[in-house]
Amino acid sequence: MERRNFIKTTGLSAAGISLAGTGFAGSVFSAESAKQPICAFTKCLQFLNFNQIAEVLALLGFDGADITLRPGGQIEPENTKSELPKAVKTMEKAGVGIPMMVTAIVDADDKLSVETLKIAAGLGIKYYRMGWLGYDFSKSIQQNLDGYKTQFGKLAKLNEKLGIHGGYQNHSGLHVGAPVWDLYELLKDVDPKYLGVQYDIRHATTEGGYSRLLGMKRIEPWIRTICIKDFVWSKDEKGEWKHENVMLGEGMVKFDEFLKEYATLKIEAPISMHFEYDLGGAENGRKEITMEPEKFTA
Repeated sequence: MERRNFIKTTGLSAAGISLAGTGFAGSVFSAESAKQPICAFTKCLQFLNFNQIAEVLALLGFDGADITLRPGGQIEPENTKSELPKAVKTMEKAGVGIPMMVTAIVDADDKLSVETLKIAAGLGIKYYRMGWLGYDFSKSIQQNLDGYKTQFGKLAKLNEKLGIHGGYQNHSGLHVGAPVWDLYELLKDVDPKYLGVQYDIRHATTEGGYSRLLGMKRIEPWIRTICIKDFVWSKDEKGEWKHENVMLGEGMVKFDEFLKEYATLKIEAPISMHFEYDLGGAENGRKEITMEPEKFTA
């Protein structure tokens, strides 16, 4: 779905959110001109090289790329020094910025993670998504959170030193952050300028249902970047319920309600669009896909 169709479908403009660019690659991403650049999460484009990704995003009118820099991603963490500057330079030539990236970073004591963030910050990347954390059920929930709180605090201090923001995604399942409420326990003593939440409305709706807005309000001070995608509940061949990703506007997410609430926060940060419905395997980050590449821009 093109950027302009997303804006129309979700009522983004009606929510009062300021948008960057012209809808095409008319202006290069910059902090001055793009307060809320709409970026494409490049997980579904990992079968392409940097030049091809830049061409596709420019054609579809995205302001930026939410690049995957994690194991199995577009850039492997150990290749950050050589590949990330190349990606930034290539995208900028096409008028597409890289204001944000998706990582597996959770530990401020990990040398590779520290080096990755230093390089990213030096290239002007201001936001990154953290990796996920799990619950150890041999311990109580509170014991898990007490341990992770220290971890979050150390990462926030590193981010402050480097001038970059880390956001933890509230992903559905048995992850830390899935209930959303647990993130408040981890973040309540952390400066939101340096560590917070990349709020995912699709996963919040999956886990929160009718109470989703309450969870969002609880962690609002720490929300900066957001994820946009949609889903429905459906039954599989065994008759069991499962959540299924669908195209934007075809699912259960109430974008108008969500974006109006988000607009009240007056946040100036990138918005990441995710494409995780059937794309011939590309939706799962595969490097070899069964879908014709030209269909991505059809």
